[in-house]
Amino acid sequence: MRHHILMTLCAAAIGLAGCEEPTGEAQVERALKDLNVVDENNLNDVMLTVGDPNEAVRYFAGANASDPGRIDLQRGLAKSLVRARRNTEAIAAWQQVVANEEAQEIDSVDLADAYVRNNQWDEAAATLNTVPPTYETFKRYRLEAMVADSRQQWDKADSFYQTASELTTRPATVYNNWGFSKLTRGDYSDAERLFLDALRFNGTMFTAKNNLVLARGAQRNYTIPVVPMTQTERARLMHTMALAAIKQNDVTIGKSLLNDAINTHPQYFEEAVLALEALENNVTN
Repeated sequence: MRHHILMTLCAAAIGLAGCEEPTGEAQVERALKDLNVVDENNLNDVMLTVGDPNEAVRYFAGANASDPGRIDLQRGLAKSLVRARRNTEAIAAWQQVVANEEAQEIDSVDLADAYVRNNQWDEAAATLNTVPPTYETFKRYRLEAMVADSRQQWDKADSFYQTASELTTRPATVYNNWGFSKLTRGDYSDAERLFLDALRFNGTMFTAKNNLVLARGAQRNYTIPVVPMTQTERARLMHTMALAAIKQNDVTIGKSLLNDAINTHPQYFEEAVLALEALENNVTN
C-alpha cells in the first residue's frame, strides 16, 4: 500500500513538473529579456559618454532603425548629435523626441538648447514658451537668459541669469555667460565681478580668465588679475591684455605686454610674435 501511494505521489510530482515546464521556460525567457534590457541600458549609457561622439551617433542611429519609436534611443541619438556638434541634425532628432507621446518637458528644453547652438533664437524662444512655467530647472533658465540676451532684453536676462545661478551648485558657466552679457553692454565693472564669481566656482575656466582680462582692459586696468593660472595661461592672458590696450591706443603698454607674453610663454608664442612685429612695422611706417 505504501509502495502504491509513493508511486502515485511520484507520478503526481512528475505530472506537476511537466505542467509547470512551459511556465518555467517563460520565466527564464523573461529573466533573460530583463537582463538584456539592463545590459542594453548600460551600453546606452556608455555610448553617451564615449570618446568619439560620431561613433555614438552611428550606434544610436542603428538602434533606432532596428527598434523605431523607442524614446530612450531617440534621446540617445539626439544627445550624441549635439555632442558631435551636428546641430542641424540634432534639431531634427530632438523634434522627433518631442513628437513622441512619451516626451517630457525636459525634451522641449533640450530642443531649445539645440536651436540655441544653431543660432536659431526665435525657434528657441518659441520652444521655451511651450514649456509650463512651473517647470523650473537650471538649464531652462540659462537658456531663457541667453534668449533674452539675444533680444537685448537686459532686465529679463539679468533675472533669468540670477534664477539659473540659484538652481545649481556649479554656477560657473552661468556667471561667465552673465559676465559676457555685461561686457557686451559696456558694464565692465559688473562684468569683472561676475567673471571673478565664475572663477571662484571653477578656477580652471580659461574662458572666464580671458573675459576677466578683457573687462579689466576695457577699464584701462592693464594688470593681470591674481587668479590661479599656468605659465602658458599667463602668457596668453598678457597677449589678450596687450590687444585690449592697443585697441584703446595705449600702444606702448600693448607693446610691453606683448614682450612680456613672449618671454613668459614656455614655448615659441607665434601669435604674440606676429602681433609685435605687425605693431613695430606699423610704427616704423
